Formats: sequence, C-alpha cells, structure tokens
Amino acid sequence: MPSGVAWLGCRRLMTIGKAGCCNHGSISSVTPLAIQSIAKNFPAFPKTFFCRPAEVVGPDLVGCKLVKRQGDGSLLWGVIVETEAYSQEEPACHGYRHRSPQNETLFGEPGRFYVYLSYGIHHCVNVVTDRCDWANGVLLRAVALPGEPERAGAGPGLLSRRFEISRSHDNISACGENELWLASRPSVLNSPEFVTTTRIGISQAQNLPWRWYLKASRSVSRRARGDRQPSLEQALIPAQEWLR
Repeated sequence: MPSGVAWLGCRRLMTIGKAGCCNHGSISSVTPLAIQSIAKNFPAFPKTFFCRPAEVVGPDLVGCKLVKRQGDGSLLWGVIVETEAYSQEEPACHGYRHRSPQNETLFGEPGRFYVYLSYGIHHCVNVVTDRCDWANGVLLRAVALPGEPERAGAGPGLLSRRFEISRSHDNISACGENELWLASRPSVLNSPEFVTTTRIGISQAQNLPWRWYLKASRSVSRRARGDRQPSLEQALIPAQEWLR
C-alpha cells in the first residue's frame, strides 16, 4: 500500500456509521487533546468518520489536517493534500492474501493509525477505515506545511520524516486521544477541488481510481498525466492565518 486563490468544487464531510466494531466498545475516560484549548482550530474527527470504506474516506480527508503535539507542547500541523485508498479485495492492499502481526492493525478498529516500514527505508502512515476484521485503510501520501518548503511533505516518506512518525505510532487512535491526530478542514478549504486518479508506486490493481489530491497544491507527490502544477500565484499555500 504540494498568496493564492480560493479552492473550488464541492464536497462535504460525512459522519455515517456502519455496523460492526464502530458501534461497540468503551469510551475512553481520557480527555482528547484536540478537545481541550485547541478544539477550535484542531477538532479531531470522531471514530464514526472512519467507519466507512476507504474509497469514501480517502477524498474526504483531502484538505484536512494532520496534527502532532511536540515535546515542548507546540503543535506541528499540515494540510493533507494527497491520499490513496486500499481494500482487502484488491491485490495492492497489505491484507489481500493474509493477516499477520505486521498488518494486524489494518484489520482492527477504524480510526487508528497503521504505520509500516516501506522497503526498510521510510515509514508510511495510514488510517484504518470501514470495519473490524476487514483490511481497509487510507494512505496519507502528502501534506503541505505552513511556512515550510512546498516539498517538505510531498510523499509518504517525507511526510513521516517531518512529523517524526514511526512504528511506535502504529495502532494509536487518530481521534485526538494521543499526540498525533487528524482534524477537520480549515474553513478556507470547506469546498476543495481535487483530482481523482490512479494510485502510484504499486505493481497490481494499477487502474483503480483510488488516489485523490488537491488540484491547487504544489505539494502533491506526483500529478496525473496532463495536469500541470499551478504557478505560485495560482496556488493556495497553508498559512497560520487559516487558524484565526
């Protein structure tokens, strides 16, 4: 398994629950980080958001925020500009043929991070979706960070490196209960225009249109054929002012 213009298009976030483990389990007594003083700018998604198929959650995560509370208490955040979906019924998914200790998280509870080491070199960050006992998830392919080089998070390995994400983050909640979580879109990105295209970096099921990216971003890992990168004047780049 990248001064700007307004985003165009129309896609709304949905929070439709599904049968299965999403409707069961105890409620944590720990107050999620994202609903404390930072709730206004970094509200975490509820678990129900992830209780949908990866090919539905994937485009809904485009334009949302990846957030990490750092050791000094400050927050590192970036806008997710590219995602890919993977599901057990197709051969590019890690859970296609077998379930093992290495991919167990992918078969687990929706709304948790699945982090694996790719080619023994870099980590890739996914969020588990759909339902328990069914390998299903969304790969976070690229993020754009405010005040940083546009290619700082333009790829799964670069993203993980910048956020210092490793296997230690595997199977932790993405819903605001830990130092790393996923938050809703800033208001400026309520209706983003994105490109739907095929996945990259795989050798099987290459024709599935399960990759999405923000059309006006310059931080995408790879653009679809024929889609030209926007100029600096046309691009919309994340800024701290988005949080005001």
